[in-house]
Amino acid sequence: MSNLLDVANLTKRFGGVTAVDDCSFGVEEHSITALIGPNGSGKTTAFNMITGYLPADSGHIVFGGAKMSRPRPAQLARLGLCRTFQQARVFNQLSTRENLVAASQPSWRQLFGARSTAADREQADELLADFNLSDQADKLARELSYGQRKLLEFAAALVGSPRLILLDEPSAGVNPVMIETMERHVRSRHAAGATFLIVEHDMNLVMRLCDPIIVLDQGSPIATGTPSEIQMNSAVLDAYLGA
Repeated sequence: MSNLLDVANLTKRFGGVTAVDDCSFGVEEHSITALIGPNGSGKTTAFNMITGYLPADSGHIVFGGAKMSRPRPAQLARLGLCRTFQQARVFNQLSTRENLVAASQPSWRQLFGARSTAADREQADELLADFNLSDQADKLARELSYGQRKLLEFAAALVGSPRLILLDEPSAGVNPVMIETMERHVRSRHAAGATFLIVEHDMNLVMRLCDPIIVLDQGSPIATGTPSEIQMNSAVLDAYLGA
């Protein structure tokens, strides 16, 4: 199976510090790929460059056959790539339901024009039910718990059935019940054809959910393989023990 995403020679420096160093890897279509590494290894910086939230100093990505040196979030969303963040980003001034309706709008003009349809609202209510958030539908997003906000952001990323979903630390600060909900949705969307790239520190979650696993250290990949291969890789053990 071919790669849906190719990352080619991405590099990012902050002053004298090289956060990502000539980083290249691929994400195979219809995989659940993990991107792991010790703290400071460059995972989130790489995520931010891939998704257009941070310009790369050099390198490019290829998503769905389109080469991009300066990807833009809106451009990628139109092509079917969505992401979440370490700290959930939702519209605090909107209700939980309105956040999901807003995620269905193809442009900011339509969003602020409030041109939502009955189908948009129906889809929002279906997602709220799937994520056990129906009883929070009319609450403002700022009134939700941290874990509920993470679930809401994840649900919003799934609106429109994107081809590739990038999840940045989905389990961070989330209770085990909500982690199970997230894992269930990753598996069900994957079974329906979606591809995932996941940055995650919870190694139990990574090892049971993801294959392959890409390991970064000092801004570059040092290993790629199955969970069992990664667990036995001496370079990976050295990177984590030395962190």
